[in-house]
Amino acid sequence: MKPYRTNALQALASLRVCPPPNPPVIVENFIDARIIKTGFNPETCRSNFLVKNILERGELSQAREVFDQMPHKNTFSTNTMISGYVKSGNLSYARELFDGMVERTAVTWTILIGGYSKCNQFREAFKIFSEMCRWGTEPDYVTFATLLSGCSDSETANEVVQVHAQIIKWGHGSTLMVCNSLVDAYCKIHRLDFACQLFQEMSERDSVTLNALITGFSRDGLNEDAIKLFMEMQHFGFKPSDFTFAAVLCAVIGLDDIVLGQQVHAFVVKTNNVWNVFVGNALLDFYSKHGRVLEARKLFDEMPELDCVSYNVIITSYAWDGQPKESLGLFRELQSTRFDRRQFPFATLLSIAANTSDLEMGRQIHSQTIVLTADSEVQVGNSLVDMYAKCDRFEDAKKIFANLAHKSTVPWTAMISGYVQKGLHEEGLKLFNEMHRTNVSADQATFASILSASANLASLSLGKQLHSFVVRSGFLSNVYCGSAVVDMYAKSGSLKDALQSFQEMPDRNPVTWNALISAYAQNGDGEGTLKSFDQMIQSGFQPDSVSFLSVLTACSHCGLVDEALQYFKSMTQVYKLAPRGLHYASIVDVLCRSGQFDKAEKLMEEMPIKPDEIMWSSVLNSCRIHKNQELAKKAADQLFNMADLKDAAPYVNMSNIYAAAGQWDSVGMVKKAMRERGVKKAPAYSWVEIKHKIHVFSANDKSHPQMGEIMRKIDMLVKQMEKEGYKPDTSCVLHNVDEEIKIESLKSHSERLAIAFALISTPEGSPILVMKNLRACTDCHAAIKLISKIVAREITVRDSSRFHHFREGFCSCGDYW
Repeated sequence: MKPYRTNALQALASLRVCPPPNPPVIVENFIDARIIKTGFNPETCRSNFLVKNILERGELSQAREVFDQMPHKNTFSTNTMISGYVKSGNLSYARELFDGMVERTAVTWTILIGGYSKCNQFREAFKIFSEMCRWGTEPDYVTFATLLSGCSDSETANEVVQVHAQIIKWGHGSTLMVCNSLVDAYCKIHRLDFACQLFQEMSERDSVTLNALITGFSRDGLNEDAIKLFMEMQHFGFKPSDFTFAAVLCAVIGLDDIVLGQQVHAFVVKTNNVWNVFVGNALLDFYSKHGRVLEARKLFDEMPELDCVSYNVIITSYAWDGQPKESLGLFRELQSTRFDRRQFPFATLLSIAANTSDLEMGRQIHSQTIVLTADSEVQVGNSLVDMYAKCDRFEDAKKIFANLAHKSTVPWTAMISGYVQKGLHEEGLKLFNEMHRTNVSADQATFASILSASANLASLSLGKQLHSFVVRSGFLSNVYCGSAVVDMYAKSGSLKDALQSFQEMPDRNPVTWNALISAYAQNGDGEGTLKSFDQMIQSGFQPDSVSFLSVLTACSHCGLVDEALQYFKSMTQVYKLAPRGLHYASIVDVLCRSGQFDKAEKLMEEMPIKPDEIMWSSVLNSCRIHKNQELAKKAADQLFNMADLKDAAPYVNMSNIYAAAGQWDSVGMVKKAMRERGVKKAPAYSWVEIKHKIHVFSANDKSHPQMGEIMRKIDMLVKQMEKEGYKPDTSCVLHNVDEEIKIESLKSHSERLAIAFALISTPEGSPILVMKNLRACTDCHAAIKLISKIVAREITVRDSSRFHHFREGFCSCGDYW
């Protein structure tokens, strides 16, 4: 595309400015043109004048009544009435009158063509134009300009080329207005090569010509060329208009150049265009898309004229900046104006409701869209699907989704994302398959969501299929898709594939680096976590709160107490980031895991936020490990007094602490408290993927069709383990039963059943990946270490806290977990 861009810029050297039109000649003795048009019939003239005046007042039905009562009508009469219908958007009545006409002039055809062009029905307008030519009516320059004004997308490219041929045929190839319309049409159908060629061949050009080409460059992402053409425009003396500035600011947004945008803003002020609401809105959009909310608000407050677009941009700007209160305040202000309510930023407000899970607000906005019939608009419909899905109202989301007139990638992705965010990963995958079957293309947001679902299911084979799909779709170079691929492999236990995917990414951003740091942290590699964190900084990226959370989590898993405190300090003092609850919880976990309970309690007393459920649960778990019953009681009391506590883990942990100490009465009391509050312990289960099928096992479950073979394998492994010195840790069986029953119970823990099944179902030496919904017990951990040595395989187990990579009798966690 470079040659035609160069030609377009070079052609400016030969620009000839159009002279102003000749001044009107004033004739003192003249005959009213309307009399001539009506064949010197004064009565028809008066009726035509009356119909025209009534139409100008917007009283369409009254005008039609006068028109129908006219004893003598002519072409001008019908043209006036057709024009009235066209301006009101009532094309069916306009067409009915048109079809009933015996005599039609070029004006008649042009009025109807203009009606369809105005409604962006270019193909229908082109059909009428073709019919006009068949009737033998000669189109004039106004006809061609009117027809081309309706061109809006690349699907009409063939028709535009045919119109160009007709323009040449009828001798209007040098008419400036027609050529400008043609340049604009070629830009709209993304044929800049034709637009630039025509531009070069034009004998006359004006600012409209330049505006069309600048807009075309900007629309097609050729932002540097748009700016160059804008600068050349000034050099040759053409004054920029509001359309020029809007196109240039769009190019500046594409270049992500805040300084250049500010220079354009200064030029707008200098040329006294800042008062123009259209230009003001373009500036608002520029500042908004660069995250400069304060500058946008200052401009908004200073604008002498505002319209609905102004409010839409500033409301959306605050929403993007995470300031929903300001957005809602401005929306209430907008509601008190007289602007068209159908143009209100309903999609933005619905996104606020979705992101804050505010169902009540979402429903109120939905009601307003129904009243105004704005719910039929594409953006609003898509946002409604997203809002209901994120508010966990999938039935409502499905109904709206089913009734959408056009299901693009956006609503499909909204539904999939809603399922995934609510943990309904299998439903999200099913919907993705359905989307694929209906030939709707996925985008980077779709792939990010579906890769997240695959990661949470830890289906490595599925993840690899999706990775391949991303490659074929051409989205692998997208940093968000690439980051999702890294995260998927990390959560599927394949750190090797995660690292390779990271290395192959052409571009990286903080999200990518966070995915890598998290990959190391999840897999218990503290050294790799800290190293990748330092590499991120060396690459010129600033760590954020997510980066530090991964680092603190890795320190917690690896017992790196001093390092954790050092990074926590740098987070606040060096990078000026305010720690959130999860950061404090991680530091408390680091201290408690290492047995430094006094320091942990002191930190909890001094921190600016109140200890929450996560923090007290972490304390309680560490108390179980270190058998600190006194602090455990304190933590349990804090947890049990929380009104919204529904998680069974604190009750189970406290029950286990009492059971390990042999205090069975206290165990009974905890279980009774659970029953009274309606809290149920989640059953432990593990799953393993064999030949693209997921096999799920629960503790002591005998339902698997190969259970006999599985138990024989476990018994054989136990004998070999005993030769290696294995002694069952029956303290992990927290039931008041005989020792033999406890030992037998350990054999049927869900992860052991899954591993045994994998051993009899896969080739020798192949790695095994098992997922578990709860934390693994110490006996299973010791047993799997020995099994990995006996069978000479790498066994990876992901429990609720982290990955454990077992190899040759050792675990990656170093028995610190």
